[in-house]
Amino acid sequence: MCGGDDRLTNMMKTTKAIAAVMPGPASPGRPGRPCEVREIALPDLEPDSALMKVEFSEVCGTDVHLRDGRLAGVPYPIIPGHVSVGVLEKIRGEVLDINGKPFVEGDCVTFLDVHKTCHACWHCLVAKASTRCPERKVYGITYGIEDGLTGGWAEYIYLKPGVRVIRMDGIASETYMAGGCSLPTSLHAVERADILLGDSVLVLGSGPVGLSAVGFASLRGARRVLCVGAPEGRLASARKMGAVETLDFTAHSVEQRATWVREHTEGHGADVVIECTGAPSAVVEAMRFARDAGRVVVVGQYTDHGEVGFNPHLDLNKKHLDVRGCWGSDYSHFHRCVDMLRVPAAAAMWSCLELKRFNLSQSNEALAAVEAGEVVKALIVPETVAFAR
Repeated sequence: MCGGDDRLTNMMKTTKAIAAVMPGPASPGRPGRPCEVREIALPDLEPDSALMKVEFSEVCGTDVHLRDGRLAGVPYPIIPGHVSVGVLEKIRGEVLDINGKPFVEGDCVTFLDVHKTCHACWHCLVAKASTRCPERKVYGITYGIEDGLTGGWAEYIYLKPGVRVIRMDGIASETYMAGGCSLPTSLHAVERADILLGDSVLVLGSGPVGLSAVGFASLRGARRVLCVGAPEGRLASARKMGAVETLDFTAHSVEQRATWVREHTEGHGADVVIECTGAPSAVVEAMRFARDAGRVVVVGQYTDHGEVGFNPHLDLNKKHLDVRGCWGSDYSHFHRCVDMLRVPAAAAMWSCLELKRFNLSQSNEALAAVEAGEVVKALIVPETVAFAR
C-alpha cells in the first residue's frame, strides 16, 4: 500500500531522479536497444501540477512493442511506464478530482495516462471517439525525455496540469496494478461487446487484457466464459478470473479449437468473442468461433502485425456477424474500473493474479519476461539503484 511517514523529511533531497530510459531501435525492423538507467532533472512545477513518487509501474506488451519501434510517432528516447501508482509528494497550486475535491500531499493516487484530449475536434465532438483525438498524448508512450519525468519507470512522475488523478482509497496498490492498463482497455471491450445476462463469451488470449476481459465478462453476467490462450500458468489465472473452461491453443489446431468452442456452446458458437491476442489470424478465428448473428470485438490489434485473409461471404456476411473494433480507453473507463476494485468480488479476482517485481536496473529482464509470457504481470519498483549522483 502507498504511504510512508518519512515523506516530508525525504522530499526533494536531490534535484534529479533515476529513471529507466528506452532509446528505441537502432534501425527500422531491428530489435530495440536495451534500456539504460539515467538521471533526469526534477521539474519546476507549473501551476496546478504535482510530483508523484512512484510505488509501482507496470510492464506490458505495449512496452515490448515500444522497445522494438513497432508504434508510430514515439519520440525516442522515452521513459516507459504508462500506468503507475504512487504518492503525491509535492503539489503546486490546486489539483482537483473529478468531483472538485482537492488532493493533498501524501494522497495515494493513480492517474489517467492519456492527456491533452482536446474535447473540441471532429473526433471528440462529432464522431464521439475521443480515443482518436489527434491532440491526445500518452504518458510513457508519446511523451519523450525532452518532456521530463513523463513515464513510470522512474522514481518520480511529473503530473502536468490537466492530468486526471484519482484516489486509491480502499484499493490495494498491488490489486490495481495486477490489472494495470488492461483494466480500462478490457472494460471498454466488454462494453463494446454488449454482453447480455446469460451470454456465452469466448476470450481469445490469456495475457493481461484477456484475463481482465474474462473478469469483466463474468461480472457483466455472462453465463459461461471460455478462454483460449497459453501458457498453462496464464490459463490457470483465467480460471481464477471466472473462465469455466480453458484451452491451450499451442496444443490444438484451428479446427480442434473450433470443435472445442462448439462443444461448449451447444453446437452454435459463442454469443460473443473478444479477441485479445494481437495475432491477425486470431481475428479470423474470432469470426469463425462466433455463432450466427453473434458479436465480435477486436481489441488486441494495437500494433501492425500485417494483413490476414478471410472469406467475406462465409466468415462475415452469411453469419450476419456484428464485428466491432475497440481502440484504447477514455476517462470514463479508467474511473469505473478503479471504482470496480472497491467491490469485494472484483477485488478478489484481480488480487489472485501473480505479480513479479523488478527494479529500475532490471527493466530489460522485465521486458524479456513479458515478451516470453513468463509472467502474468511484471511491475517496476523504482528502488534506488547503484548510480553516481
